[in-house]
Amino acid sequence: MNRRGIIWRENKPAATITETDEGYEFAYLDSWLADPAARPISLTLPLSAEPVISKTFIPFLDGLIPEGWLLDISVHNWKLDPRDRMGLLLAVCRDCIGNISVTPGDPQ
Repeated sequence: MNRRGIIWRENKPAATITETDEGYEFAYLDSWLADPAARPISLTLPLSAEPVISKTFIPFLDGLIPEGWLLDISVHNWKLDPRDRMGLLLAVCRDCIGNISVTPGDPQ
């Protein structure tokens, strides 16, 4: 089962993250790349039409997942596996600190 999330920047859909059998794929949306005001999600994820493919979870996105007691509360209340980084990202990163958020699903 491939899970996918939409990465939002300043309340605009900017990219997708997809869990595949081989790892993870991060890709900017064409609409984001076409916007002259578009900026990268992270310095480690520069604007590019080519997807970033990784066998391990994308470090910038992993950094959005809460740690410590906030992670413990999320894992306990939503019965999440703390080792399932994609599941955690999709469940708890809808309202992150800053201008980035992640929601499950496909862009429309």
